[in-house]
Parts: sequence; C-alpha cells; structure tokens
Amino acid sequence: MDITALINRRIASALSALRRPFRAKLTRITTEGGVQTTQLEGMAPETLQDVELFQHYGITTVPPEGAMAIVLPLGGDTSHGIVIATEHSQYRIQALQPGEVAIYTDEGASVILKKGKIIETTCEEWHLKCKKAVIEAAESVTVKTPQVTATQNVTAQGLLTGQGGMAISGDNGQGSTATITGNISHASGTITSGSVKINGVEIGTHKHNTPDGDSGPPHN
Repeated sequence: MDITALINRRIASALSALRRPFRAKLTRITTEGGVQTTQLEGMAPETLQDVELFQHYGITTVPPEGAMAIVLPLGGDTSHGIVIATEHSQYRIQALQPGEVAIYTDEGASVILKKGKIIETTCEEWHLKCKKAVIEAAESVTVKTPQVTATQNVTAQGLLTGQGGMAISGDNGQGSTATITGNISHASGTITSGSVKINGVEIGTHKHNTPDGDSGPPHN
C-alpha cells in the first residue's frame, strides 16, 4: 500500500468517528430556561434528549411538534449537538415572491412584508401596548369596519366630517350633552327639538311685550 492510500485511509477512519450534521424530527420542546431544549427523533431508533435550540438574538419561536430540525454535533459528538434550524412544511406560507418575508404561526396568523413596500397582517385580534402611538400617513388612513370605539376622549385638530348622520348622548361632564364654541351654520333640512332655549329664554312659548299687552306664542 502506498503512502497516499495509507494517509487517506487514516483520514477516513478519523472522520468516520465524527458525526456530521443531520436531520431530525422534533417531538417535544421545553421553553423554560435561558435556552429552549428539545427532544428529537434522529435515525431510528435514535432519540435525542435535551438538545439546545439556538436562535438569533431578539427573535424567539416555539416550533410545533413534528417540525423538522437540523442538528449540528459540536466537535462531531452527538451528545453535544445543537439545533440550528427548524422547518414545518405543513404551516409554512407558500407562494411568496422573491425578496418577500413572512412571520407566521400554526394557526394562520401572519405578518408578510410584500413587494411594493406593503405590510400585510392577518389575525383574529391585534393588540398594541405602548405609552404613545403615532401614525404618520402622508395621504390618508382608511378603517374598514362596521364599528370603531374609543373608550376615552377623542380630539380632532382638523375638520370633522360626517356623511352618515350623527348621534350624541350622555353628559360631557359640564351638565350638557354637547358644547360648541363658535358660530353654527345650518343649510337646508329642519331642526327638530322638544324645546329650545337661547340665553335662558324658551323660544317655543316666548311672548313679546306690545302696546296692547303680551303677544301670543309663535305660530308654526
């Protein structure tokens, strides 16, 4: 046997003792602790216990059972393996365009960064928790919903336009339902009220003093 063949044989023998990265199936995950740990099924009948799942800082996920995993045996030792990637073909969002990015769950909630600088969010409920929220829309904001509710005060610094009517009730804290400062301009239509007071004077029953005594009430 020549020297080259002998060297190759010894290298192959040394490498055979080192395990290379391999695929496994996640069967259980533990989320407690600084790093999540997993139970995996490797090559049958191999079961791997307490294998650490490494993820990028600032992003954490809990892969569902049945997810595929790539295990990297550090130093070629299976007992020192770590999970460096996971995938689940059943839940992965498909038909994305090149360059698009998606975050998703097994229940179908998702955030997709789409072509055209469009962000598409799909969910049942969307909760935003913060001290202050600022929305800067250079052109417009459209809310497509049958009901918008604000639990506290609402201030509009620009023109407030209503095209479907207006219904106001309750007390504004000053003994009135509504307080308007400034002139009111009314065009077309009618104003209907059980009674109207201006400067404390009841308009509907108001009478004027005349040389012949009090006038009668207003006529319809």
